[in-house]
Amino acid sequence: MATPLLRAIDLVKSFGGLRATDHLSLDVTEGEVHALIGPNGAGKTTAVGQLIGEIRPDAGQIEFAGEDISRLPPPTRVRRGLARSFQISQLLQDYTALDNVALAVQAREGHSFRFWGAVRRDARLRRAAMAHLEETGLAALADQRTADLSHGQQKQLELAIALATKPRLMLLDEPMAGLGPTETQAMTALLRALKGRIAMLLIEHDMETVFALADRVTVLVSGRSIACGPPAAIRDDAAVRQAYLGDGDA
Repeated sequence: MATPLLRAIDLVKSFGGLRATDHLSLDVTEGEVHALIGPNGAGKTTAVGQLIGEIRPDAGQIEFAGEDISRLPPPTRVRRGLARSFQISQLLQDYTALDNVALAVQAREGHSFRFWGAVRRDARLRRAAMAHLEETGLAALADQRTADLSHGQQKQLELAIALATKPRLMLLDEPMAGLGPTETQAMTALLRALKGRIAMLLIEHDMETVFALADRVTVLVSGRSIACGPPAAIRDDAAVRQAYLGDGDA
């Protein structure tokens, strides 16, 4: 196994009497798609929140590219090469698709506090933003107000924003949530095209997508990893099927 790009070591996080992550360890290697699956309430989103720095773990350590990033704030982690897309949209709905991506390009370059006008006048920023829209199939909708995009198109836009930060690893929190079959196929194709170039930690309930994309799968139940391995091994694991895959929630 290659040296991990991301390592989470014995992460523990409790909210009152609920232990959301229970000595969770996992890793993601360069270019790998590693899926994190489990029933609702298993602690998947809490785990990702700790990896990106939005939630401080009670115990444990997080390393990225060999550096301990456990105490770094989210913007610093993003500059190191981590990016996140959300299960619930975080887009600026009253601005265009191009504006949203241009702001991400600008933030990546360390100029987060410049005025909107500068973003809209800076041809270099907009060229870079347009390249990411083209990569995610949204170039024709660059000047469309984000609120007028379909749900699937907004998911594509979130991916374009994540790519604009030049990530080495993307944390993808249910990118297929709310998508219809055609939109799911399109998003799966986009992620497959990125596979090998950018590492991904994928949280997803759509098992067809997970088994189509993942190199490895970690199964989380009650905040604890109960299995980790290739998709075929996870599919055939009796304990996994009992705890998750066979419970009707997949």
